Formats: sequence, C-alpha cells, structure tokens
Amino acid sequence: MKLAILGGGGFRVPLVYEAVATAATGLAVDEVSLYDVDPARLRTISAVIDGIAERLRAEGHGETLPRLTATTDLREAVTGTDFVFSAVRVGGAEARTVDERVALGLGLLGQETIGPGGLAYALRTIPVALDIARTIAEVAPGAWVINFTNPAGIVTEAMRTVLGDRVVGICDTPIGLVRRVGRLLGVDLVAGERGADGVPAGFDYVGLNHLGWLRSVTIDGTDRLPGLLADDAALEEIEEARLIGKDWVRADGALPNEYLFYYLHTSAAIDRITGAATTRGEFLAKQQGDFYLAAAEHATDEGSPESCCTSPLDLWRSTLHEREATYMAESRDEERREEDIAGGGYQEVALRLMTAIATGRSERMILDVGNAPAGSDAPPAQRIVPELPADAVLEVLCLVDGEGVQPQPVAPVELGRLGMMSTLRAAERKILEAALTGSRDAAWQGFSTHPLVSSPQLGKQLLEGYIAGHPQIAALLGES
Repeated sequence: MKLAILGGGGFRVPLVYEAVATAATGLAVDEVSLYDVDPARLRTISAVIDGIAERLRAEGHGETLPRLTATTDLREAVTGTDFVFSAVRVGGAEARTVDERVALGLGLLGQETIGPGGLAYALRTIPVALDIARTIAEVAPGAWVINFTNPAGIVTEAMRTVLGDRVVGICDTPIGLVRRVGRLLGVDLVAGERGADGVPAGFDYVGLNHLGWLRSVTIDGTDRLPGLLADDAALEEIEEARLIGKDWVRADGALPNEYLFYYLHTSAAIDRITGAATTRGEFLAKQQGDFYLAAAEHATDEGSPESCCTSPLDLWRSTLHEREATYMAESRDEERREEDIAGGGYQEVALRLMTAIATGRSERMILDVGNAPAGSDAPPAQRIVPELPADAVLEVLCLVDGEGVQPQPVAPVELGRLGMMSTLRAAERKILEAALTGSRDAAWQGFSTHPLVSSPQLGKQLLEGYIAGHPQIAALLGES
C-alpha cells in the first residue's frame, strides 16, 4: 500500500510518518511518498524521519517501517497511490503573515482560518488544490484523498468538484472535544462504548469546519450534556468551556468547537493578537524558519562536536513542543494544559480514517463531508442539513468502513446556529466562485459578507490589500 503526503516538507509531517510506521492501527503501509515544491524542506523533513526510523528500528519496529521516497514531482508522488494526505500551504508561513496583517491593519481579525485571513488563504489555495485533484484523477483515480489543507471545509468542497466523495476533510479539534467530554463521563464516546443498557453511547455534533457544536451526549438513553453543563467543576476540565466561558456554554446548551472563540469574543481576540509582539503566523515563520535553517546547518556540519546532540530530530522535537504549547495562545490566560495537548492530532484522525477504509474495520469519526453525495441534486429531505445546499461541506459524525464514509443523521439545527453556518457558507461560496472564475467582484462580495467583516468598504480594502500582498491572488484576479 502506498501513501502520498502532499506538502511533504511541512513541519508536522514526521508526526504522520511516525503514526504510520508504528502501525498503531494495525495497517501496514509499504511506501510513504513525500511531495513538496521546496526541495530543501523535503531534505530536512526526510532527515527528521530518518532519525525517527532509526529509533523505531531500535525499538523493534523494523518490519513495519515503510519505504520513504521524496520528490518535487507531483505526478511521481501520486501515481499508483492508494491514499493521499493533502497538507499544502500555498505561500508558506510568510503568506500567512500577510493574511493576518492585512486584516489587523483594518481593525479586523487576523487569523489563518477564521475571518478574512481564512478567505485569503482559501483564495490562493483553491486553484492549487484543483490542480492536485485533477492530477490524482488522472494517475490515481481509485485513491482516497484525506484533506488536511486549511481552510478544510472550502478546500475539500473545491476538490470534491473533481474527485467526488473520495475526498474527505479532517480536523482534530471536534474529536478532541468529544474525547474530553467522554473522559469526564467515564465512557469512550469515539468508540461508541456500550452503556448499561447495551446501546452504544452516542453524540450529536454539527457545523462547518471550525464552526461547530456538540449538542448532546446520550448514555443509557439519557442525554448527559445538560448535567455536565450545570457542573462548574466539570466545565473547568473542558478546554472549550474555559475558552468560551462557562456561563455562555450553559446558556447556549451546547459545547462549541474552540474556534467559536473568534466569533464570540472577536474584540478580545483582536486586542490580544495586536498586543502581542508577533502574530501567530510571524511566530511560526520565525520559529520554523530557524528550525529549517538549524537543521540544514547541522547537515552541513555533521560530524563536528557541536552537532552531536542537536540532530534534526532533536531540533524538531523541541520546536514541536513549543509550537503545540502556544497553539491559539491569544485565546488563553494560561499556557495550554498537557492533557489538552495530548490525545492525538491530525495524524491520528487521518490514520484511523485510512485504516477503516482499507481494512473495513468500522470507525466513528467527525469528518468534513458533503451535505449530500457528490454530483447529486438531492432534495432537502435527503440532505444532512436540509436548509443548506447539497454540495456544502459539513462537519458531522460519520461511520467509516470498507464501503467508504457514511455521514450520520443529525438533529434539526437551531435557527441561530443555522444562521451562522449559512452566512459563513455564503461568503465562502463567493470565494470559491472567485477562485474558479477569477472574478474580482465575487472575491469582493466574499470578503464583504463574511460575518466578521459585514462591510462592502472593508471588503474592498481587504481585497486590495490581499492583491498587493499575494502574487497568487493578483495573478488569479488579473491584477499582475
């Protein structure tokens, strides 16, 4: 079995390789092919993975280690592959800083997936994602594509226009929320552990990527979420409740995805971001830039006394810990707790998804999938959320097995949540239109109607700022 990782020079790729190489889910992969447009980063990440492989061999995992290849040729990477993990970042961390600063300069939220920064990220990424999808359709038509690329919802929706239901978006934040709740209630909600009545525990999660809610948790026929929301001590153990506010989640009757912080506490988020010395993008650009530079210098100086304790793997691990501990730092008054960092990540979600499809072993997962099967004009009654378009990508509980991905029904969506989803979806639809057609007007409408902008004047200023700051967007909209 072959797995291709697109964006193979990315910082978090070693996490994916390690999860695959240890065969933690019982799935054996013969080859992992890394693809990236940056050969230097490919070499660095390959060196980190070599260090991981050396350690795994010493621990007795030699028989499960997949062969590692690396290439700057997309067709070579995906030809004959069974699965594709797509995690590309068009423009790198430097482009992310432009996304952030243009918005902040107008008094708007500067964050890579929420608000105008997320729309700019999508606008320059969708054309690349579509090229990737067309190449996969040509040389690996039977492959499943697991999309990590942010903003995951809109990028997954674009790729589905080419590859249909064989593209699935993933995010690790919803399942992290469900696990935290399950730990407090003493039941494995993800596995569907059976209660005293013999019925699997269940939960209802619905939303868009980075805009979703856990609305019920059913154990032994009883919804346990209201009792949890009424318990201050229990809410203190749930990161999302601490971020958003215990009183609010109690009043709302649901536990939100942590990214709702940016919608519910927008001014506070902007103040904290502008009050910091750097934006998150600037922090990562420097942090990861320093890592890649130091790792390259180590490769050049290998064999010198100074290099003995600073291997690429050592450098990567120390950088990773700092990155994870400071995730969404602008939303917290404290350093992120270890129990909130632990427990998986993108790599675990992706591997579990891949294993379920490849082996037929059933998994319950929260995934980004179509509101109806790709290419269908399903009437509202046959959609997951009847009020939204059939081709919208939603984030919901799915059953995954050898037959593929089967989204599960959700309870009717409350008007307030539906309004938030619809408004965001409309803005993203305009950005998708702009990416497909090069329409400047569609891009302007997309930026202007986003719920964290809601201004044609600001929308035009955002568009002009992103055209000036991103050559990819300027070229797409005919401004270069």
